[in-house]
Amino acid sequence: MTMRTDTPVHGLDDIRATVARGRDAGRVWAALGPRERRDALLLWKRALARRTDEFAEMIAAETGKPALDARSEVLLTLVHLDWAARNARRVLGPRRVRAGLLSVHQQARLAYRPLGVIGVIGPWNYPLYTPMGSIGYALAAGNAVVFKPSELTPGVGALLARSFAEAVPGHADLLATVTGPGSTGAALAGAEGPSGVDKIAFTGSPGTARKVAASCAATLTPLLAECGGKDAVLVAADADLDAAADAIVWGAMSNAGQTCAGVERVYAVASVHEALCARITSRAQALPHGEAYGPLTLPSQLDVVERHVKQALMDGGRAVLGGPDSLRDRVLGPVVLAGVPEDSPAVTEETFGPVVVVNPVRDMDEAVERANASAYSLGAAVFTSSRAKGLALAERLDSGAVSVNSVLGFAAIPSLPFGGAGESGYGRIHGEEGLRSFAAPRSVTVRRFAPAVNLTSFSTPREKVARAVELGRRLHARF
Repeated sequence: MTMRTDTPVHGLDDIRATVARGRDAGRVWAALGPRERRDALLLWKRALARRTDEFAEMIAAETGKPALDARSEVLLTLVHLDWAARNARRVLGPRRVRAGLLSVHQQARLAYRPLGVIGVIGPWNYPLYTPMGSIGYALAAGNAVVFKPSELTPGVGALLARSFAEAVPGHADLLATVTGPGSTGAALAGAEGPSGVDKIAFTGSPGTARKVAASCAATLTPLLAECGGKDAVLVAADADLDAAADAIVWGAMSNAGQTCAGVERVYAVASVHEALCARITSRAQALPHGEAYGPLTLPSQLDVVERHVKQALMDGGRAVLGGPDSLRDRVLGPVVLAGVPEDSPAVTEETFGPVVVVNPVRDMDEAVERANASAYSLGAAVFTSSRAKGLALAERLDSGAVSVNSVLGFAAIPSLPFGGAGESGYGRIHGEEGLRSFAAPRSVTVRRFAPAVNLTSFSTPREKVARAVELGRRLHARF
C-alpha cells in the first residue's frame, strides 16, 4: 500500500482552527452530562454496526487485509465503544471518599472532569479498532477529539468523523479528522508550536513516540504512547500442544503479523519443543495465506522482515518453515524459525511480519527470564494444563497483559486496560483506566462542622495545636 494522494494535507493553521472548533463543541458536549453523552454514543455505535460493510470495505481497501478480518475489526470497535459509553458515568461520576480521623469534620468528594480536546494519532495496522480505543473513551469522558489517521488509511479516518456527524447531529466538530503525512501528526503534537490540544494519544513506533514526546514536552502536554511489542508465548511441558500451536499460528500470522500484541517469540520447554515446532509448522504450512491474511500494508516493512530472517539464519538459527524465499510474493509466506540466539534482531526487535521464533528453554523459570529480557513489555501468553500454574507464571511476567491458554484474550474484553512499558510505551487505554486517562481528577472538600482543634487557623492557641499533633503522633505510633 502507498500513501493516498487524493486527501488533504493539513498544516498547523488548519489543526489550530480544528482544535478551536473542537473546544467549543467540547464545552457543549461536556455540559450535556453523562446520560445524554451515553445515549449519543450508543446512537453512533448502532450506526457503525449498520455500516459495518462500508467500514470493512474501506479498511480492506486501504490495508489489504481480508474482508473478514476487517469486519472483525469493526466488531471489536463496537464492543469497546459500547462499554465506554455505558460505564463512563459509573467510573467518572462524583463519589464520596473517606476523609480520615484527622479531617472528620470534612466531607471529601472525588470527581473527574474532561481534559478538553484530545489529539489522537492512529496507526495503519488496525486503523479503526486501535484509535477508537482512545477516541471512544475520550468522547465518553466528555472530551472533543481531533484524529490524525495514518497517511496509509485516511479514508477510514474521514469516514469515522463523517459517521459521527451523521449519527449525532449538532456535534459535527466534536470529532474531526485531519489528514496528511507524518508532518501533520507532528504538528498536532506541537512540533511546530502549540496546537492547542490538551493530551495526545499516540500509537506507532518507539522512535516516532520519542519525537512526539519531545514535542509534547515543550508545552507539558500529556502523552499516552502505545509503541508495539515483541510478545512472548511460554509453553510448559504439560501444555496442550495442539491448542498452543493453533493459538501461536493465529497470533503470529493473522493480519500478516502486523499486530502490536501479536506473537513473535515462543519459549517452549525442551522436552516438548520439537513436537510443538512440528505442530506449528503443520498449521502454518496449511494456511491459505492469501485468504488467511493479506500483504504487508507498509511496503518498507518487507526490508525489516527480510533482515530479521536472514540475520537469524546467519546467527545460527534454523528455518523450520519458509525462509528468505517466502518473502518474495506480495503476500509473504509464513516463516517459523527455531534456535535463534537471543541477541539476534528476530528476537530483540519488532518484526511486524508473518514470522515467529520458537526457542527451547530448560524450564519455565528460564522462559520467564527470557520473556522479561525484552525491551518491550506489551503482552504475553502462557500455556499449561494447570490454571494455578498459569496464573502464577502470569504474575511473574512484566507484560501489561497476559493470557493463559489463549493469545490476545484481553483484546475483546473492554473492561481490561491495555498498554505496556519500556519500548511498548506508557499509559493505558480501555477499561476504567482508559476512561480515567482522558479525565482529570478533581478533589472537593466540604466542611461539615467546626473541628475541636482547628489546625488550619492562626487563631488556635499553639499549645492546643501541639497537644493535638502529639495525640495524633501517639495514635499512629500504636496502630
